[in-house]
Amino acid sequence: MTKSVTYQHTNTYEVVNAITDQTKNIWICAHGLGYLATYFKKYFLHLDNRENSFIVLQAPSKYYQGKDFKHVGASWLTRVDTQQEIGNNVNYIYEVMRAENLMGDPRLVFFGYSQGVSIMTRLMALYNQRIQALIMHSGSIPAELNSSHASIFRQQCDRIIHISGTQDEYVDEQVIKRENKQIDTLFGTMVEIHRPDINHKVDTDLLLQISKTL
Repeated sequence: MTKSVTYQHTNTYEVVNAITDQTKNIWICAHGLGYLATYFKKYFLHLDNRENSFIVLQAPSKYYQGKDFKHVGASWLTRVDTQQEIGNNVNYIYEVMRAENLMGDPRLVFFGYSQGVSIMTRLMALYNQRIQALIMHSGSIPAELNSSHASIFRQQCDRIIHISGTQDEYVDEQVIKRENKQIDTLFGTMVEIHRPDINHKVDTDLLLQISKTL
């Protein structure tokens, strides 16, 4: 017999550049599988530190990587107890946003990389308040998001940006077909498509370009 229990959990997050009156863009960032927030934040250090502030979230499930147990990574969720883990992650993100007084702030940019795309798109579907931009970088859009969620994305996101490298080793024709269907269903013609000639990595140059247009 499987039972469950509710308990209080503490988690960390990283802040890059304090939020001020000059801050134009407040990025809520979800890293990919195997990352830690303390290292993932390096991808944003080259963006304008007066106009951009970053809240870099930390996935809750840490684990050792490799046979030498030297490096530590983290995961947001798995296919086991997925809905429960989604709820836990959303509760964590909401608490971070409340702690930073960001709920309802129109300057928000939701950014997800790799596995983080599934977190930030699900968050947006539940958050349902206006944000400046949703940026999806090299990750899959969850299958449970469908046409019933389309109005949330199209009405509440000023901009929707999708990035996928043409050399991404995790992307094949089947993935492209599936993702294109999700993109069309959820975002329609308002999505901005970027297809840089890169493998599965963060395109820091493209992020810099995008940040200048927000």
